[in-house]
Order: sequence, then structure tokens, then C-alpha cells
Amino acid sequence: MSAVSSRLPVFPWDKLEPYKATAAAHPDGIVDLSVGTPVDPVPDLIQRALVAAANSPGYPTVWGTPQLRDALTGWAERRLGARDVAHVNVLPVVGSKELVAWLPTQLGLGAGDRVAYPRLAYPTYEVGARLCGAEPVSYEDPTELDPAGLKLLWLNSPSNPTGRVLDKAELTRIVAWAREHGVLLFSDECYLELGWEAEPVSVLHPDVCGGSYEGVVAVHSLSKRSNLAGYRAAFLVGDAAVLGELLQIRKHGGMMTPAPVQAATVAALGDDTHVAEQRARYAARRTALRAALEGHGFRIEHSEASLYLWATRDEPCWETVARLAQLGVLVAPGDFYGPAGDRFVRVALTATDERVEAAVKRLG
Repeated sequence: MSAVSSRLPVFPWDKLEPYKATAAAHPDGIVDLSVGTPVDPVPDLIQRALVAAANSPGYPTVWGTPQLRDALTGWAERRLGARDVAHVNVLPVVGSKELVAWLPTQLGLGAGDRVAYPRLAYPTYEVGARLCGAEPVSYEDPTELDPAGLKLLWLNSPSNPTGRVLDKAELTRIVAWAREHGVLLFSDECYLELGWEAEPVSVLHPDVCGGSYEGVVAVHSLSKRSNLAGYRAAFLVGDAAVLGELLQIRKHGGMMTPAPVQAATVAALGDDTHVAEQRARYAARRTALRAALEGHGFRIEHSEASLYLWATRDEPCWETVARLAQLGVLVAPGDFYGPAGDRFVRVALTATDERVEAAVKRLG
């Protein structure tokens, strides 16, 4: 049996372990700003919804309850500006990473097919292509790609790791190009509710997609906006034909969001107050960390949205990682996200106020 793992790159986070040990040895403890994992409490109304649905002895459905689909369609219209979103235009998934990793396989892609993603990107886009044997291709501008054999195009706005936001004109141009060449476009919009110096726009906005979802799907997650990374709650919105095919495949694969998590998702999407409160927490942390990093000789690029600061001292990223680890601060090296990031580090805003304050003092 050939090992599928041999197709994959080394799991990047394993390389960070020695630096984590150095940071953890700091007398005041580690400030971990490497992985963007939420640290704030799950909002009470979401916890209550989860508990109320805890007595769920039967199998959930892959498509979700009608109440969940209503919540997904309603949120997409209210928050994304999408029009006429029906149940056939939505599909819950078991966390967005699972979807990203297995989407090319579920689309039937393989040898001879190409999957494209940004030059600086979440590593799982490449992993998804390699898992099914397709060719991974990175881009600076997707419209400059050769469309021959290109079956799947990933957008990511706001970007992980850079925080860059594609504006409405760029999105419109890319959607038109993908449709012209018959390329399926998936837009990872998991940080859309975390815009700071720009207002992120969905590919599903009628000004971008022309009111048609043909060939276009948006990916959304509750992990960051609702502190639900531990719930694995995410969903797709867009082309009914594409989602219908994925639904059939996922039924056979048993890819079901647990019933209590479905109920919690309904509660989360129906409330904007907790989202605003969490945004305020991240905004304060962002302001403090940005000032401290700039005072320490860093330059911040892009970072107009998302949960990260894309920072550089114009030196190799691992030197920066080592320097900060000596201060007890752990960050992610930019080359985790592609060779173009080899002089940057990604600094997450996902630490408690107390830990962020500690980092600010050490940088000062």
C-alpha cells in the first residue's frame, strides 16, 4: 500500500516545537501568538442552544435541519447581501478545514487536473490538491493563469496569513474570468466579519456575481466570529448544482454536523451582539500589538482584516521567530504560507488580554 502521506509536505507546525519550548521557558510564561485559535468564552446563548439539543440520540442529516438551512440562507442574505438564497444554495460542513482538504477529492479531481490558490496561503489548499493527486498551482493574479486543466480556483479574502482584502472590482474581474474559462471558483471568506481598515465583500454579493451563483461558492466558518473552533461549525453558500453534488457525496461519506452543533449554529447566526463584542476584543488587541511591534522595529504590511498582523523586520523569518521566542513570544514563520513569506511572521490576535499585555511589555 502506497502511503498517501508521502504526497504531502511536512506538517509545518511540528517545526515550531523547539521555539515553543524556548518561549515557554520565559519566567513569565509563553505568549502564544502562533496558531489563530480562539481563547475567549463561547457566548452563553450558543452554549445554551447546544445543551438544549444535547438529547439527540438519532443520526443528524448531512444537509442539516430545516431550521439550520433557514438560518444559513437568512444570514447569507442579511450579512453578505446575497439575493434569493434558497435551501439548495447552502450546505453545512464539519469545519472549514475538512472541506478545504477534501474538496478536490469530492469534486472528482485527480491526475492531470490543476488546483490554484494564492501565492501566500493557508497550506491546506495545497494539501487538498495533493491528496487527490492533482497539481497544486500558486498565483499572484489568478487571471494570469493558464486555464487549461484548471478545475478549481481558490480565493481567500480576507487573506490568511496577510489580512489582504480583495475589493469589489477585483472580485468581479476574477469571477468573470473564471466563468469565461469554465473554472469552478471557491472563495474562502472565513474572516469576512473581521475587517479593520477595509470592508470585505463576498463573491456572492450581486455587484460581484451579477445575482447568479453559477460556478461560484463561498466558504464560511463560525470558528473565529463566534469562538466556535471547537464546535467544527462551517458552511457553504452558492451554486446549487455544485452543492447538490457535494451533498450526495457527503451523504455516502457520513459527513454530518452533530445535531447539537447544528442547533448552536442556528443560535450563533441569529445573534449579532456577540459578534460585535468579539470584534471589539480583537480590535483592542490588534491596536496594542501593532503599536508594540512597530515600536520594536517591525513593518506591518496588508493586515487590513482578519485575525493576524503580517509583520517583517526585513530578515529571514526564522531569525525573527527565534528572536521573539527569547522574549517568550511565539509567532508563526511566514514561510509556512509559501516561499514568498520567508521574511515575514504572522502574529495572531488570539491571546487573552493579559497575555497580549505581557507581549506588549516584552516588546517594549
